[in-house]
Amino acid sequence: MEQSELRHRPWASQADSEALSEAELEEIAPRTQAPRPSLCSRLRDVRCSCAAAKSLLFQFLPILSWLPRYPVRDWLLGDIMSGFSVGIMHLPQGLAYALLAGVPPVTGLYSSFYPVFLYFLFGTSRHISVGPFAVISVMIGSVTGSLMPNSNFMDPVNGTNETVLNEARRDSARVELVATLTILVGIFQMALGMLQFGFVVTYLSEPLVRGYTTAAAVQVLVSQLKYVFGVEVAEQSGPLSMFAAFIEICTKLPQTNVGALVTSLIAMAAILAVKMLSAKFASKLPMPIPIELITIIVSTGISYGAGLKAKFGIAVVGDIPSGMKPPVAPNVSYFGQVVGNAFAIAVVGYAICISLGKIFALKHGYKVNSNQELIALGICNFVGGFFQCFSISCSMSRTLVQETTGGNSQVAGVIASLVILVTILKIGQLFQDLPKAILAAIIIVNLKGMFKQFTDIRTLWRSNRIDLLIWLLTFVATLLLNLDMGLGVSVAFSLLTVIFRTQMPRYSILGQVSNTDIYRDVVEYNKTEEIPGVKIFRSSATVYFANAELYAEALKEKSGINVDYLIGKKKKALKKQKKQQEKDKKEEAKKKKKTNSKLSEASDPSSDDLGFVDIDMETNMQELGSDCNGSGPAVVDSNGSTIELEPQASSTPKALNEPTLESLGLKKPDLHSLILDFTPVNFVDTVCIKILKNIFRDFQEIEVDVFLVGCHASVIDQLEKGNFFSQTITKHHLFASVHDAITYVTRRQGQSMPQPVTTYSSTKL
Repeated sequence: MEQSELRHRPWASQADSEALSEAELEEIAPRTQAPRPSLCSRLRDVRCSCAAAKSLLFQFLPILSWLPRYPVRDWLLGDIMSGFSVGIMHLPQGLAYALLAGVPPVTGLYSSFYPVFLYFLFGTSRHISVGPFAVISVMIGSVTGSLMPNSNFMDPVNGTNETVLNEARRDSARVELVATLTILVGIFQMALGMLQFGFVVTYLSEPLVRGYTTAAAVQVLVSQLKYVFGVEVAEQSGPLSMFAAFIEICTKLPQTNVGALVTSLIAMAAILAVKMLSAKFASKLPMPIPIELITIIVSTGISYGAGLKAKFGIAVVGDIPSGMKPPVAPNVSYFGQVVGNAFAIAVVGYAICISLGKIFALKHGYKVNSNQELIALGICNFVGGFFQCFSISCSMSRTLVQETTGGNSQVAGVIASLVILVTILKIGQLFQDLPKAILAAIIIVNLKGMFKQFTDIRTLWRSNRIDLLIWLLTFVATLLLNLDMGLGVSVAFSLLTVIFRTQMPRYSILGQVSNTDIYRDVVEYNKTEEIPGVKIFRSSATVYFANAELYAEALKEKSGINVDYLIGKKKKALKKQKKQQEKDKKEEAKKKKKTNSKLSEASDPSSDDLGFVDIDMETNMQELGSDCNGSGPAVVDSNGSTIELEPQASSTPKALNEPTLESLGLKKPDLHSLILDFTPVNFVDTVCIKILKNIFRDFQEIEVDVFLVGCHASVIDQLEKGNFFSQTITKHHLFASVHDAITYVTRRQGQSMPQPVTTYSSTKL
């Protein structure tokens, strides 16, 4: 037996009989405010203790919590294999991304060692692979190109007017600049993390980040074309610099170095083909084929054996010093010049890192501490800057390799850093004859994933046009204005779209779904009916200073009443009535004066002193009429003055009610109640409160009652603090739901109640 109920709400009839306003609800269940902790109590909470110190230490050094519980038998072998695979990828990518940053290749190796090892101690993600990243490297390259261009390091040739680039002096100056920039990036990230500002990355929406990284990929591609074609191009910086560099490369295509072009094309074809095969047979391979490492080893051997630099003029990496270098203090004089770039790099690097970290954490069932990740990245950059590293982030390609090859924890990162350490100490100098065209080929092939993001345009066109606009504007602004200014413009535009959406929300009139207590938009839902004499108005966004006026205008339009016109007509009618009353007053005054003169003539002049003449009560009331105002009898003295006596019996005074529309000869609106659904509203400001007061005043002026429904407790608090409630607007105008307000209104108007919710049961045998 299967029993199904189409609609079952046993509490519906009870709800219909107990429609409580907010005032009545607070009498039954008084609302209390949560006590705010005092400063003394907060200080007591943060006082130092062994438990608090231990908790803080474990939070700052996550390795202390996870390493003692590390399952050696289950995870160690996978971490070793994964770390070795990622370390092999670090080597070519470190050398290649150093070119993007405009610093010597060995700096890329340093950046693949120090930060990776430090993340093992402070990071909370078990799967991401930190280190050099193309987008961050090209952002650093824009700084080195603008502040340390090649033109600043041209030395004159003895006895001639020619100049030659002093690469040693340029590289030394750029390394100092980049190290200082990296330290400042680390300071920003650590400060934001300690201040619990990890949420700052939420202002970088996914369409913004994807559009930004796609534009960065285009800039990376253009920056590597000079190595592919083997031509010398002047360094460009500032807005439109990418287009200027591309135009210069096109003009120098006749000077292409055929050897560099052939070398890069062969390398790109080989790397791309092997990567596709590796992806196709990933399930059968124990680890991805290290084609990038194979490519640089083979190309270095060919370059050294065939003398490619001497015979064909192909540019090579050059000197790669072996061994570690001692830490060097930063040049703080650069801080003022790079502070804006440092903040942009800090935010972008963290955004990429935390997004990948959360993806893999969700996949494998653990949590990533966003603020600790910010601190960990900050420490990696801050400490790495003293050892001539450039800023790092997280690489998607290396992270995928680390996860697919069996990586389970941060131990894989330590293994990868040890591979790089061996390279720095013993192997690095063997790659001095590596052609730069090979590194450019590696970089370009690794941009394949970012270029796939162009498919977002089609997806966003179908799903969300506003997000598509953010993507396109971010892409175009980043290409035109360079990476730093493009990011600022993109974030500003993204926030403006939020404001725009709240300024132009969807306004709707709600109706009751048949036989339910549910109310939906009458335009979108077919079987909805409006309650006679009642309008239920809802906005899809909160009401605040930016859209409060628009809310009031939309309300008056949707209500179907020309409120302003009707109020104007009422004011004119009242003004006309007042003039008529003043005219009647003057006529009464003239009549009174005439009556007094008649009374004076009727009095006897020979009477003694001040004798009173009694006037018959009925006659006096007829003649004096309005002079006595119907309050009691009156007499007239010998001088003709009337004296009103005290009434002998109390009479009911005339009610001083305000004139109604009907009494003024105006048609009363068919609408008697207006319900404002405030369910979507999560806060109100002073402008909103002022507009609400005006709405209540205007509609009450035309004899339409206004009610608020669905107000959150925080909204009610803000209404109280904003002096919204008064003698004319009380909490009896607030209801918990639309149905409660409808129940109250229909009962007060004597209308038939909305049909109660019915329950249908069907039994199938």
